[in-house]
Amino acid sequence: MSTSNHAPELQTPLLYDIVDDSVDHKGRPVYRFNSGGWRSAGFIIGVEVAERFAYYGISSNLITYLTGPLGQSTATAAENVNMWAGTATFLNKALLAPNGSKEDGNVCSISDVEEAKALLRLVPIWTSCLVFAVVFAQRSTLFTKQAVTMDRSISHGIDFPAASLQFFMNLSIVLFIPIYDRVFVPLARALTRKPSGITMLQRIGTGIFLSVMTMVIAALVEMKRLKTAQEHGLVDLPDVTIPMSVWWLIPQYVLLGIAESFTMVGLQEFFYDQVPSDLRSVGISLNLCIFGTGNFLSSFLISVIEKATGGNGRYSWFDNNLNRAHLDYFYWLLAGMSVVQMAFYVYSAKSYIYNRRGAV
Repeated sequence: MSTSNHAPELQTPLLYDIVDDSVDHKGRPVYRFNSGGWRSAGFIIGVEVAERFAYYGISSNLITYLTGPLGQSTATAAENVNMWAGTATFLNKALLAPNGSKEDGNVCSISDVEEAKALLRLVPIWTSCLVFAVVFAQRSTLFTKQAVTMDRSISHGIDFPAASLQFFMNLSIVLFIPIYDRVFVPLARALTRKPSGITMLQRIGTGIFLSVMTMVIAALVEMKRLKTAQEHGLVDLPDVTIPMSVWWLIPQYVLLGIAESFTMVGLQEFFYDQVPSDLRSVGISLNLCIFGTGNFLSSFLISVIEKATGGNGRYSWFDNNLNRAHLDYFYWLLAGMSVVQMAFYVYSAKSYIYNRRGAV
């Protein structure tokens, strides 16, 4: 009898659990028991896939379009692509006001002060990841320009599109994440006795280290490309394909993809987990701002180097004739900056204290 008497009470919350601030397409309240789930997730996933197709389709081909039909210099085109990517990143996520935020801006509670302190503690980590974002920005600009000059033939009369090389970076992410979850994490868990294997900060740091290696490999490959052009007398023939396979560029794309799997996922987890619950949207925005700011910094850096190394009859590092340019110098510079950044990151990570016990 007691069971039957309590049955309606157990069912009532499920039937009338209304999703706050939500209505369906007819303006009716939305109930949790008959809405959401994979039916709704399908629409979200579809929109995200379409948006990523559009974004990468534009970003991958934009530098080729700017230096081709529009006739911009390599440096100017790289600057414009980075500015576009940075702006797109900033606009991708707006800061959302948390529910129940105060209308009176003149009153600061103890909770407000603690939230501000929690955000300030993230600044060293945020700052120490900016160079990684600068390195990441090169995938759709200078990497693509390198590929244009190289042998991209697949078979007779068929060339592999230079912008499509980013496919290998995305493929490495898709293949590596299951390996990370199924192989790396269990091994690390056995060694560290931590549920996630390594902490969020260790995951970010691993990706930063891999970005250093990416720039070293990119510089070495560019040195070989320049040497090949010299050996075949193509230094002053920028429109002639250099007899060096474009597959030489695959390692730097793959390594950058693996670095993204570590650092970008780690940053998402870190900034979402380490901000106060009411400021989760701010944490997500802070993460995205790293890459937006990195694109702007890349544009600024290219502009400064172009002015410093060009002019007066000199060939700049980003000369339109890439056989006379020195992208290798730029890659070595980024590798050096990444080493300095990594040292600062390690110092910041060691002194950082997680705001929740057991956070990893």
